[in-house]
Amino acid sequence: MLEASLTRPERDVVDTVLGFARTLRHAGVGASPDRVEAMMAALGSLDVLDPTAVYWAGRLTLCSGPDDLDRYDAAFAAYFAGEVPRAGRPSALPPVQQLAASAPLELGTGDVDDAPDSPELAVQASPDEVLRHRDVADLTAAERDHLRRLFALLAPATPMRPSRRRRPSLRGAVHPARTVRSALRDGGEVRRLLHHRRQPRPRRVVLLVDVSGSMSPYADALLRFAHAAVRAWPASTEVFTIGTRLTRVTREMRQRDPDKALAASGSAIPDWSGGTRLGEVLKAFLDRWGQRGTARGAVVVFCSDGWERGGTDLLAQQMVRLRRLAHSVVWVNPHKGRRGYEPLTGGMQAALPSVDHFVSGHSMAAFEELTRVIQHA
Repeated sequence: MLEASLTRPERDVVDTVLGFARTLRHAGVGASPDRVEAMMAALGSLDVLDPTAVYWAGRLTLCSGPDDLDRYDAAFAAYFAGEVPRAGRPSALPPVQQLAASAPLELGTGDVDDAPDSPELAVQASPDEVLRHRDVADLTAAERDHLRRLFALLAPATPMRPSRRRRPSLRGAVHPARTVRSALRDGGEVRRLLHHRRQPRPRRVVLLVDVSGSMSPYADALLRFAHAAVRAWPASTEVFTIGTRLTRVTREMRQRDPDKALAASGSAIPDWSGGTRLGEVLKAFLDRWGQRGTARGAVVVFCSDGWERGGTDLLAQQMVRLRRLAHSVVWVNPHKGRRGYEPLTGGMQAALPSVDHFVSGHSMAAFEELTRVIQHA
């Protein structure tokens, strides 16, 4: 079927790849649009009539982690109904049997849209996709363990900022000094203009994670997200926990193993599952860290449900102060992901006028969306 599908005009090649990507998503592989675009670019340089070339082009572009490889092999066999190259890791079942055990796709059809009346397909073929949208507070112990593995694959992208220092580049403004030096080496003749431009640098990201009692169902997931951010950009990411006091846990979060990092952070946090004094803690952060440079020009991510034991006037004043210092303020409230939620608590009403982005943080999908918000803040 692969040769029959790809021997038609270029438009049929695009449709075939898009159909294959839909099959992968039903089987639990992310296959995001940018990865599909990367596969199309790879096929532009390969022989689309060669099943081996198509197989490896898709495997190298559409799979995001080791957990995707077996699903990809099975989906490739089911979609194209042909022999595929074996993966590097030995497997007890052939790809077609592996897919049959997880997703009842019919071999040789190559079309996942022909069976819309199969609701069990999404549940059986994509447990990861179902788990991504589950509220982390409602997960079982086994599901939480699986969610930890998904967090290990999360790679948050940091926002970028223009740098004052210019570096050599093929485009940009002309660099007079380098151009003249090059001309002197060539006997005084200017043969080419040399350019330089400002190179972007990572913008600092500061995460303030509420570990009070009302946030205890989400504290583990939020700290794992913080660990993923520190792991991706250790030099430009700061992590603090807030409750009745402020605790800096950046050093603990720099440990490679997430479980060890969270255990070390838990030992350093004296107010775990305690009360909440958001206004006082935020003032302490700005006085000791933020005003001195940590929050200046940074993307500050405030993870809290907004419950405030004290008055809200101090919180409102400190949020205005934070907004003047930071490049962008993102507030993550896990309860926002619930149907019918409204920010009625005094803390949320005091903080929202100074917030640039108000997002939820209740599921893996919400955390993935949070990474995009931070990147483009």
